Amino acid sequence: MVTFLSFAGILASIWIVLGIYIASRFYPNYSHSRQFCSELGAFGSPTQTLSPAINNYPLGILFVLYGAYVSYRFHIHVPTLFIGLMIIVHGIGTWICGIYPMDADPYTTTPSKSSKIHTWSGLIMLISFIIAPAIVAFSSVYPTSLRLISVLCITGCFYYSFKLAKALEQRTVPGLYQRLSYGFQILWLFVYSLYVVAMY
Repeated sequence: MVTFLSFAGILASIWIVLGIYIASRFYPNYSHSRQFCSELGAFGSPTQTLSPAINNYPLGILFVLYGAYVSYRFHIHVPTLFIGLMIIVHGIGTWICGIYPMDADPYTTTPSKSSKIHTWSGLIMLISFIIAPAIVAFSSVYPTSLRLISVLCITGCFYYSFKLAKALEQRTVPGLYQRLSYGFQILWLFVYSLYVVAMY
């Protein structure tokens, strides 16, 4: 069981890419560049039920299990304990985003209560995976290479989040920048998970 838990972060990083791709295959004319990942599970979408079933719910489990493993395994080192807690928070946010779908129209000026909860949960998820790599970046217990990768991932996330905001405002390709922004966060989790497996 411990062996599985130590690989849960790596599995989650791969799962999210495959899950989004698979769900999109059941959504006619879905655009990865123009549409958000969450639109796969939005109200009235062809994959409203499928997407959270193969993405949010199992991914939430993997995030929470991995976060719990990291927190328990390295509880003596307080910064790493908090990294584990942030991964757990990310997992819970993933569940909430699955339970509360966004509106079919991401540009609506009067979002539903469910969509508001979805948005706030997504924001918390974003913050959790900024705090976690930031802890690595400022912790001398980690090797310089991992700290530099963490800084790179935070920078990439911020940069593409800014590009996302502009694309959303201009209604161009927000889906592309959302994937790049979140992609840097998932890249960090993947690299961090590899480090944990290799070292411990």
